[in-house]
Amino acid sequence: MNDLETRMAATPGSEGSVDWESLRARLIERAEGDRLIELAYERHDTPFGTLLVVSGGQGVLRIALDAEQEEDVLGDLSRRVSPRIARTGRDVIAEARVQLDSYFRGDLQHFDLPLDWQLTRGFRREVLHETAAIPYGSTASYAEMAERAGSPRAVRAAGSALATNPLPIVVPCHRVLRSDGAVGSYLGGTSMKEALLAMERERTND
Repeated sequence: MNDLETRMAATPGSEGSVDWESLRARLIERAEGDRLIELAYERHDTPFGTLLVVSGGQGVLRIALDAEQEEDVLGDLSRRVSPRIARTGRDVIAEARVQLDSYFRGDLQHFDLPLDWQLTRGFRREVLHETAAIPYGSTASYAEMAERAGSPRAVRAAGSALATNPLPIVVPCHRVLRSDGAVGSYLGGTSMKEALLAMERERTND
């Protein structure tokens, strides 16, 4: 919650005070209608903890695997994209939450969401585009991703792009392994990466 939202949500203790939560909701709705809010976000509970889902002008912009880092994530987006951020429901966020739930249940194998790619560019964006094309239940190596993105020798740069993937799960960087087959690092932790891969293997073998 940012400073403005904190002040708006702080209800005075005296009787007959303003219903600040209702006022906040009306102000947010009006700001959305007037297109004054550029970034919207919601928290979303999953089997791996609470995620933070952020939408931009073109679609889902950011998925943070640890909502406890909310202040840092929103602060970074405020600097890089826009300070006009609010916690509010948008259709694209609602749809992202539905699809995330379906994925974690093992029922969804391909996300169909509009994505906002403005947090990445150049070779890094190419790596992530190629990563998004890795089929459910399949894996690739960092070297393969560098080659598919057009720079076979840029394995380290490919690894950096995946380590800073702003759209984990939806852009499945967990499907990229080291050349020796080891799981490697992951934004949500090695155990989460292993669990996601195991779930996908189980579903594709059913």
